[in-house]
Amino acid sequence: MSVYKTFGQGVSLFSAALAAVVVGFASTILIIVQAAQAVGATPAQQASWAAVLCFGMAATSFMLSYHYKMPIITAWSTPGAVLIATSGAGISYESAIGAFVVAALMMVATSLLRPALARPIERMPPAIAAAMLAGVLLSYVLKVPSVGLSAPYLVVPLIAAFFIMRLSYPIYAVPVVVALGLGIAAYGGSLGSACCTLHITQPVYTAPHFDWPSVLAIGVPLYLVTMASQNLPGFAVLKASGYRPPVSACLLVTGLGSLIIAPFGGHAVNMAAITASLVTGPEAHPDPAKRWLMVYPYALLYFGVGAAAMSFVLILTALPHELVTAIAGLALFGPLLGGVSAMMSEPNDNEPALATFLITASGFALFGVGAPFWGLTGGLALWFIKRWLKPNVVAIKPDDALLPAPEGEGEAELEAA
Repeated sequence: MSVYKTFGQGVSLFSAALAAVVVGFASTILIIVQAAQAVGATPAQQASWAAVLCFGMAATSFMLSYHYKMPIITAWSTPGAVLIATSGAGISYESAIGAFVVAALMMVATSLLRPALARPIERMPPAIAAAMLAGVLLSYVLKVPSVGLSAPYLVVPLIAAFFIMRLSYPIYAVPVVVALGLGIAAYGGSLGSACCTLHITQPVYTAPHFDWPSVLAIGVPLYLVTMASQNLPGFAVLKASGYRPPVSACLLVTGLGSLIIAPFGGHAVNMAAITASLVTGPEAHPDPAKRWLMVYPYALLYFGVGAAAMSFVLILTALPHELVTAIAGLALFGPLLGGVSAMMSEPNDNEPALATFLITASGFALFGVGAPFWGLTGGLALWFIKRWLKPNVVAIKPDDALLPAPEGEGEAELEAA
């Protein structure tokens, strides 16, 4: 009986890890490819980008889970990829790499200099951070209706499947849409045999180039949005499951991991939020002290996916444009919903949040710096002016969370030093 019980627990650990990999990879790999294309990455560089992210996630997850005996898994920054895809036009691939290096260094500094750097991020008005994220995501989601009209036979089935799954099994909505989209493309003859052969990915090194417009347009917003919408909710998921994650160590490991993979294209590795919920509950293992064992299959699966990243890039780039646009927009519906809800959750901050949202969503650039930075700057300026003119307005408490999880699953905070 004990043998069957042990076997069953092993199967549950593997199933949880497999679900986390499928949901995490399939949900947003298209956005990673589009982010790489926005800054002029070649197909080989796009594959390198995806591969090193997978390798970084596997390595950092294993290091943290094995050392601390907790189910600590990492993920790539999906909001960061959207930010790059929407703000990367006109920025060279080398300059984007330089911005990634700066963002990673800021994450490392946050882990080493707490609370000097962590507390300002922790105290940032939640509505402002949520509004910047929502503004970045809006342009993607708005494209779904237009491609639905231009190619209804491709897009309408995806929209229907997405909302049907959202009503029953929301966490699997995006993977189902991705699988259905690939099926539609294959049935329509869009996928040739050349795109579906196995290729082993070779990481491609690129020397970073540092310039202030790129750092301000991508690097600083990438750091902020990763902290706000990925790391903080990731800590919340672990705490909700009864764990006390080592905040500084997690930020240090993911920051150093991001720094190592940046010259090969990886934009950011951070704490997982949604996928973490798949491996931190009793479904993964009835004993909380043994749930960390899922990191063995998790790391192996992501190493395998990373090795085959070139094959995935070739498949995705062969898809019709309308199909890619629809899948990416639907994948970001949940994060947009969470961002919009959070940005209007505090009545006293509605005006600064709306200003941040509108400036960010406008997509304009000034002095070579993209809209997310100016949206954040304008929103914070208006927030401080309002507090100065109306000092009796209730202030944000230090332990307030920045953002809900990307799908609105929870809120989080950094621990006090």
